Amino acid sequence: MDQDEHRLHASSFGAAAVAYAEHRPDYARAAVRWALRPAPGPRVLDLGAGTGKLTAALVALGAEVVAVEPDPAMLTELRRSLPAVRALPGGAEAIPLPDASVDAVLAGNAMHWFDMAVAGPEIARVLAPGGVLAGLWNVMDDRAEWVARLARVSGSAAVGPRDTSASWRAETAYTHLPKDGTATRFGAPEQAGFPHGQRRTADSLVATLATRAGVLVMPRRERETTLDRIRAFLASRPETAHGEFTLPMLTGVLRVRRL
Repeated sequence: MDQDEHRLHASSFGAAAVAYAEHRPDYARAAVRWALRPAPGPRVLDLGAGTGKLTAALVALGAEVVAVEPDPAMLTELRRSLPAVRALPGGAEAIPLPDASVDAVLAGNAMHWFDMAVAGPEIARVLAPGGVLAGLWNVMDDRAEWVARLARVSGSAAVGPRDTSASWRAETAYTHLPKDGTATRFGAPEQAGFPHGQRRTADSLVATLATRAGVLVMPRRERETTLDRIRAFLASRPETAHGEFTLPMLTGVLRVRRL
């Protein structure tokens, strides 16, 4: 993906902010706890916070959370659902916080949008010594045969290589961490995956996949064709054709310490 396409995908979510808030899954609580475990204190920045899916989990665990999100529509949804949370406009490349002001920086399904050449020093700047940087990704568990087939039927725009359990490690391990000189400010990366699931119907799963960046930027006719193909597949499967089902997922975590 070239830089222009990357920017287009990264900026696509605001138009679907309400649907994103309704249909995107939360994060496995055990995954959030693991991400935070080495942090030296309770102050957490949710960076690229979107509509607050990860923010809500952090609040539930008792963290002192500041949320930063660049898209105004996503930020509006976050403030609506979590009015007590301090929520600021900003991005990973220009974080509106003082030096060493947080003990952990977490990013839920967002780190792959950061320009780490710029964001890496910014994250290091706001982290206290010994602080934690962690990316969390909700991925479909394609060890289930029907989920693996759904991924193939959906196409990479709706279910990309980072969105399935078989490949998220390779896609995230070393491609979305601070590089070059900034890398010396962080320790060795650690990864872990935590079982998760989301109750869906065929319609609500289609609505979830429709909030993926690759689908949001499609021309209307192509988007409709893609979603119709997914709908037909779900209608053909005994696991998904009738009523509610659990979409098998993992919350994958990539974690590094600030040196």
